[in-house]
Amino acid sequence: MYEAKFPEVDECVMVQVRSIAEMGAYVSLLEYDNIEGMILLSELSRRRIRSINKLIRVGKQEVCMVLRVDKEKGYIDLSKRRVSAEDITQCDERFTKAKAVHSIMRHLADQCAVEMIDLYPRIAWPLYKRFGHAFDAFKLSISDSKGVWSTPGIDVDEQTARLLADNILKRLTPQAVKIRADLEVTCFEYEGIEAIQRSLAKGALCSTADAPVRVRLVAPPLYVALTQAMEKDVGIAVLEKAIEAIGAEIRAAKGELVVKVKPRAISAQDEKLLNSLMETLERQNEEVGGDSDGEGEVTGMGNLKIDE
Repeated sequence: MYEAKFPEVDECVMVQVRSIAEMGAYVSLLEYDNIEGMILLSELSRRRIRSINKLIRVGKQEVCMVLRVDKEKGYIDLSKRRVSAEDITQCDERFTKAKAVHSIMRHLADQCAVEMIDLYPRIAWPLYKRFGHAFDAFKLSISDSKGVWSTPGIDVDEQTARLLADNILKRLTPQAVKIRADLEVTCFEYEGIEAIQRSLAKGALCSTADAPVRVRLVAPPLYVALTQAMEKDVGIAVLEKAIEAIGAEIRAAKGELVVKVKPRAISAQDEKLLNSLMETLERQNEEVGGDSDGEGEVTGMGNLKIDE
């Protein structure tokens, strides 16, 4: 993943454990073409080792510090016990970036029918030298392509440059995080349904340009509050504010709000399951022949219609 064939002494690297022996553990350095290294038994832990299998497992990825490098013989000695929590965080971040760059370069190599080893010197190495990491250069190229691709040493033809730009745009453009909270809203007073609708509308009005709020009916009295934002913390904060507004309004009408599940980021699979459930309930309602033509959704941008 990097121009240097071997890591430097005191550098922290990401490794994968291949086997465990009496002297220690044999590992592959994932960022350096899977060359072999060894974590010495004495460098596994600061504490007394009672069972090596409790400290390290075959197949697991670990962050290690480089102790010695013999470039002629290819020997690399590593330490796990000298790695700090800060080292782990920094190495994880660098490795994640390097994997993203590697993925883009591999896809580009396939598209251009060339070897990756031919593309790296023409694209990645110059970017690493100028920007510190090719990933940061790739991200910057989305908004400043001219500034990035004018880097000395870059050598790509027009077609390759276009394919590379397309790959970067597809893989590195930030995606909005989807946030969801599960609510139970009830009101058994005379204005019950109207009070629930009014309270949910209050929540939807907490929408912002960066995080629009929607409330969807699952099945009375269960609702889901949804939003999406570029930053997870922003989306969660907006949804929490919406829940407070819903609670204040429904309690004023002598109803009740119970937060079944607090706001959290959801995956594409979670969203798929929710949509599937909504479709199933909608079909069941049609079979029963309900008398409401609502959409079962509240937004901060339009009329309020809830199937109840």
